[in-house]
Amino acid sequence: MKTNTRPFSIHALELGPMENFVYMIQDHSSKRAAIVDPAWEMPKVVMLAQHQGFEITDILLTHSHHDHTNGLAEILKTYDALVHLSKAEAAFWGYQLSQPVLHEDGDTIQLGNTQIEVLHTPGHTPGSVCYYLDGHVITGDTLFVYACGRCDLDGGNAEQMYHSLKKLGSALPPETVIHPGHHYAHNPSSTIGEQLEGNPFMQFDKIADFVDYRLYQHDKQRQTPYSSVKL
Repeated sequence: MKTNTRPFSIHALELGPMENFVYMIQDHSSKRAAIVDPAWEMPKVVMLAQHQGFEITDILLTHSHHDHTNGLAEILKTYDALVHLSKAEAAFWGYQLSQPVLHEDGDTIQLGNTQIEVLHTPGHTPGSVCYYLDGHVITGDTLFVYACGRCDLDGGNAEQMYHSLKKLGSALPPETVIHPGHHYAHNPSSTIGEQLEGNPFMQFDKIADFVDYRLYQHDKQRQTPYSSVKL
């Protein structure tokens, strides 16, 4: 039986009417936990932490959309947790947090013995980020399993999304497990290698073709649950 030799575990909870994934990163040695994108049914998140003996000390936001943040105020009533987000997203959001921890691309968040790297991946929003932990990346609404986030909402930019997906595909090892912000495919998670092979948004070499597909073609051609596509 293979044991988990990493200092952390990642637990996914699918919550709310929009198939959101809320993640709990648990650092084994310190018994600290970080919640990624607190939304919808916070009592279930709190119950998981308490049942497994973890203290929620940090909250990580991939971006500021309501379906990823609507549980923030509620969980802050229970836990005096640090709220992490990108500096660019804080400026875009305009929400008044008491003491946010603002990050730039490449910053590291220390959760006990667990290092979490902040990757700035704009496109869905100006300050969207992914969080990389040894062999795992939590991608929010940047990268889904066989899809990517919308770019036609306020702050969205399809050209930036193109570059963000290229960044993830080139910077991360192919065996990296991705943990997306929504359950939009048959499988809840995948790997970077599988996405390079089967995610249509990661198969474009020209920005103009990507932009046309993302903004005008994709939603006419595909529906959830998404599966592998070769263009």
